[in-house]
This record gives sequence, C-alpha cells and structure tokens, in this order.
Amino acid sequence: MIQNMMNEGKLVPSDITVRLIQKAMQETDNDKFLLDGFPRDEENVRTFEKLTKIEPDFILFLDCPEEEMTKRLLSRNQGREDDNIETIKKRFRVFQESTLPLVNYYASKGKVRKVDAARPVEDVFESVKTIFSSANEQGA
Repeated sequence: MIQNMMNEGKLVPSDITVRLIQKAMQETDNDKFLLDGFPRDEENVRTFEKLTKIEPDFILFLDCPEEEMTKRLLSRNQGREDDNIETIKKRFRVFQESTLPLVNYYASKGKVRKVDAARPVEDVFESVKTIFSSANEQGA
C-alpha cells in the first residue's frame, strides 16, 4: 500500500507513518533522530506530536528550485519507479501545497535551518555539516 501511494505521488496516512517512525525510535538507544522528509503536512505534525509528545529542535530545509530538483531526480539513476516526470511534478505540487506551509510554520518559531540546495552537492553537504555541528554543540 505504501509503495503504491508513493508511486502515485501521494502521501502515506499520518497514523501509519508516525507509528512506523515511533517504533523505529523506540527500538534504538539514541535520543536524537533525523527524520528525512517528515513531516510533510499539517496532519503529520499533529499526529507526530500527539503520539510522541516530541517537538523538533529544528527543521532542515533544503531549498531547491523545481527545475534543478527535477534534473537531479531524473539523473540519479537509482531505478526508482517514482523517479519519472509525472510523479516528480505531483510530488512538487504536494510539497508546495502541504509541506511548504509547515516550513513557514516552523520558521515562525525560529526552527528552520535553510540551505540553498541548488549549489553543488559538496557545498550543500558542507552547509548541512555546519548546521548539525552547531546543533550538536548547542545540545539540540
């Protein structure tokens, strides 16, 4: 079911996603987590905070224009079924409609760390490393 929804560019229901994340978090001894691509919409936030009682220390926002993102996704050659132009366009629309408002919400709380992801991969990586090093030093 999850794979079919991803192939269609749709979001997986929040309760399923959060329960999978919560299970993975409980099965480790770590007290810090990086959730890649989550939350994706307002329902994800509500469900995650309700079930886990956790609010993120910060949100890493890799800001990349649609044209560059599309080019990179189509050229990554990982054989993913959802790396096709139609699904990529749907995913970008979902991002604009559902996820970008969350970025703005967390920005209003001072929790967004934004990186210009249109730059070369090495430069983006260095920026991300700096953000995580700084967060680690601050105890976040």
